[in-house]
Amino acid sequence: MSDSPPPAPDDVTDFGYREVPRAEKSAMVRAVFDSVAPKYDVMNDLMSLGIHRVWKRVFINALDPRPNRSLLDLAGGTGDITFGWLAAGGGPAILSDINASMLEVGRDRALGKGFAAGLSFLNADAEHLPLPDRSQDTVTIAFGLRNCTDKPAVLAEARRVLRPGGRFFCLEFSRVQVAALTPVYDAWSFKVLPRIGKMVAGDADSYQYLAESIRTFPDQETLAEMMRDAGLEQVKVRNLSGGIAAIHSGWRL
Repeated sequence: MSDSPPPAPDDVTDFGYREVPRAEKSAMVRAVFDSVAPKYDVMNDLMSLGIHRVWKRVFINALDPRPNRSLLDLAGGTGDITFGWLAAGGGPAILSDINASMLEVGRDRALGKGFAAGLSFLNADAEHLPLPDRSQDTVTIAFGLRNCTDKPAVLAEARRVLRPGGRFFCLEFSRVQVAALTPVYDAWSFKVLPRIGKMVAGDADSYQYLAESIRTFPDQETLAEMMRDAGLEQVKVRNLSGGIAAIHSGWRL
């Protein structure tokens, strides 16, 4: 009996530096975040030397939270963006994530912070949202888009659920724009982070994947073009820390 043929190119996608069947990536990513969920916030501090907190503050300010505006926070995980929105006076918020383990951490944190009012939780795939068309004022995804299998589908869903005049924001690791930073950043990502993951979270492989997933994510202009292709308009990019991270934004007009 001959071996099964390899998957067709359209049936594979990236999982870090590996190619895997598209149908399997979601479960593989879910396993990564099941593993890292209990230590996710601690590891974010260690991974970014705390700089992710500064990036998130800048991101939340860019959202311009207001009481009469709603928020859908995709891949919201442990809730940093949602809680920042509510703390800044934003209106009703939905904290959504495909991973139940991450969402459970977010729910526990919400109770501890007293954010029960105006907050709901949604365990859903960002590629297939069980929400009505034109139902949200603001849609965000922070450090989550690179883990999605079908990124154009996520962008299309974000636009679909936005009201006309609503805005989409993405905060994500991006392509370093300062050449001198590259060797230091690479050494930190591939030599240090997996070791920290092993020591703190007992999981080097998941943090190796997270480092690889950053390198395979579209660069700033490629993602901006993907957003335009999804129907978002007036797309803008703001680099943070020399392009280590970037904020992408676009309107539904």
